[in-house]
Amino acid sequence: MSETGKSVIVGLSGGVDSAVAALLLKRQGYRVQGVFMKNWEDDDTREYCSSRQDFLDAVSVADVIGIEMEAVNFAAEYRERVFAEFLREYQSGRTPNPDVLCNSEIKFRAFLEYALKEGAEYIATGHYAGARFFDGHYQLLKAEDGTKDQSYFLYRLTQTQLSRALFPLAKLYKREVRKIAEEAGLPVARKKDSTGICFIGERPFKDFLSRYLPPQKGEIRRLEDDRLLGEHDGLMYHTIGQRKGLKIGGRKDSALGAGAHDAWFVVRKDTQKNILYVAQGHEHPALRQDRISARQLSWISGAPPCAHWVYTARPRYRSEDAPCEISRMDAAEDICELTFARPQWALAPGQSVVLYESRVCLGGGVIESAS
Repeated sequence: MSETGKSVIVGLSGGVDSAVAALLLKRQGYRVQGVFMKNWEDDDTREYCSSRQDFLDAVSVADVIGIEMEAVNFAAEYRERVFAEFLREYQSGRTPNPDVLCNSEIKFRAFLEYALKEGAEYIATGHYAGARFFDGHYQLLKAEDGTKDQSYFLYRLTQTQLSRALFPLAKLYKREVRKIAEEAGLPVARKKDSTGICFIGERPFKDFLSRYLPPQKGEIRRLEDDRLLGEHDGLMYHTIGQRKGLKIGGRKDSALGAGAHDAWFVVRKDTQKNILYVAQGHEHPALRQDRISARQLSWISGAPPCAHWVYTARPRYRSEDAPCEISRMDAAEDICELTFARPQWALAPGQSVVLYESRVCLGGGVIESAS
C-alpha cells in the first residue's frame, strides 16, 4: 500500500538495521528524513566509543538512499532520564537494563517529541519488533526473526508512542536485511552489529563504573557455611549468576567437599553488610527460583493483564519465554507477582521481566525480588 506524502523521521544509528528501515520506508512512498541521535558525550573518544564513525556511516547511508539527515543532541536528556537511574540502581546493588530506559525515554519520547515538532507524522527505527492496531488499541508484537526480537526492550512503550512508531523490519530476518543492504549498495551492509551498553562501548565495564561509583571493598563468603573466601571491590560490579571476575576460581580446598573444583557463581548480595555470597556449580539450587515480584509496572494497553492467568515471560533478554502465572496483581501498590512453571536461572533484581500472550508483548516491570 502506498504511503506517498506521509512523513517519517528515521533514527539512523549508523548500522545496517536502521539503514534498511529508512530504505524500505522510502520505497513504500514515505517522505523520509534521517536523524542521528547523539546520546553520550562525557568521554566520546575513538578508543572505546564509535559514535563518530557511526555518524559518518549514517551520513553515507543517507547519501546513498537520497534523504536528508541531521544530528540531534539528546545527551542532556539521556544523562537525566537514563544514566542517572543507571547509577542509582547499581549503587543500590541491583542490575539495571539501561536499554529499556533508553528506548522509552529517548528513542520513543525525546526523539518522538522532536520529530512531531518538526512536522513528522511518524518515527521509525531499526528495531526487530512489530506493531498493529487491534481491538481498539495498539499492540507491540514480537519480530518474525525470533533470534533478533527486541520487543523485550520496548515493553514500556505507551499507546501514544506506538501510534506514531513504524517498525519496517518486523517481518524480516537478519540475513534478509543484510541482503537488501548489499543489493542497494549501502556502505554498512556488512558492518558488525553493536553489542553491550551504548555509552560504555567496548571498554571494561568495571573500569567505566568505578569512575562514577568508587570501589567499596567487602567480603566474599560461601553461601552454605558463611566461610570467608575472598574480597570484592564493590557489590555494584557483580550480578546474580556472574562467574567471571571473582578471583576465587583457582581455589582447590578439599575442605569444601564434593564439587570443590566447580566454578563459583554469585548467588546473593547482602547490601546491608556489603557481603557477596557465592556458591559452586551452574546448577546450584540457589541459582534457581520460581517466584518473583516486580514493580515499576508498565502495561502497553494501559491496563494490567488478568491475575491468575497463564502467560509466558522473559526474566532477561536472552532467556526463553517461560510459562508463568500471575499469582498477584495489585496496580494500586504497583506490584506484580509471578510463579513460573519451572524454576528460572539467576533472576537478578533490577532486570526487567516482560510478559507475553503468544506474539503480543503485554508489558512488564522491574524485578524486585526472587524466591
